[in-house]
Amino acid sequence: MRAVRLPAAGAPVVDADIPIPECGPGDVLVRVRAAGICHSDVHYRAGRSRVEPLPLTLGHEVAGEIVAVGQHVLSHNVGDAVCLHYLVTCGQCNDCLAGREQFCATGKMLGHFTDGGWAEYIVVPARNAVPLPHNVPFEQGAVMMCSSATSLHALRKGRLKGGESVLVVGAGGLGMSAVQLALALGASDVIAVDRDPMKLALVATFGARTIQATALSPDDVVAQVRQMTHGRGVDVALELVGNPDTMRTALQSLAPLGRAVVVGLSDISLLVDTYRDLIGREAELIGSNDHLLSELYELLEMAEKGMLDLADVVTHTVPLQAREINGVLDALDRHEAPARTVVVP
Repeated sequence: MRAVRLPAAGAPVVDADIPIPECGPGDVLVRVRAAGICHSDVHYRAGRSRVEPLPLTLGHEVAGEIVAVGQHVLSHNVGDAVCLHYLVTCGQCNDCLAGREQFCATGKMLGHFTDGGWAEYIVVPARNAVPLPHNVPFEQGAVMMCSSATSLHALRKGRLKGGESVLVVGAGGLGMSAVQLALALGASDVIAVDRDPMKLALVATFGARTIQATALSPDDVVAQVRQMTHGRGVDVALELVGNPDTMRTALQSLAPLGRAVVVGLSDISLLVDTYRDLIGREAELIGSNDHLLSELYELLEMAEKGMLDLADVVTHTVPLQAREINGVLDALDRHEAPARTVVVP
């Protein structure tokens, strides 16, 4: 089958012809109908985040159609439309049984530590295949498996309650889902911050108030947030960029008892004024990593009901060709890519 694989850290992805994976007794074989291109894939290609074993098929946002089921699989049928939970875990350890599968000691992420979805077919354990509602296109279902699910998990980590206010720092793929999800969960006010006026215009259509940060310092952004909230600050702030400045923006924009949830990845240390930013307001700084299988069912139910709509977010598709995918990764690395681009084999 055709696949697009990373041959070595720091190298472009390449076209490859590899065998169709075998379907084990507890697995399903999925014909890939859509696979997202995520900013994380930029880090994988560049070698900024370890990928093994190499060569490896990238792509962790996957949706498709089941074409074969293992002999022990009773939960799925050939022809089912599904999207894939990207954490392949043992399902038996204490963390898995408690619903904390992101901490499974043997867990492997699709497209990171085991072959992903930039291919014609992929095999996963049956429990990783989540039914895709009939009114959600494959392209949107694929993207929901990372950016939307990660945003939902971050909002849950922030313990968002109805009537509270939310700041979304970064209006990219995650931010566009975070705005919609925050409002669906009952947020009374959502403010989105970004440098890109086109992205801000889109999240404004979802119901967010916006701050364009192009010519603003981090302190200026915080001041604007406080002005827009009558000096109080926000109850929950999501940091989706991965930069110490934006992390401080999220933390310093909090109201008393506020919760700042950091999702963006950075290898630069964050300096915190513990009294001003944490103790004085009894604020919280929370890390959020990946998402849970249980949250995917909640997420897809929201999408089925129209509470989450990525029709205007998934703006481009490309074929399963290394040249096309490398072009999107290059644009993402320059922060010049459209909202979301999906590979359609």
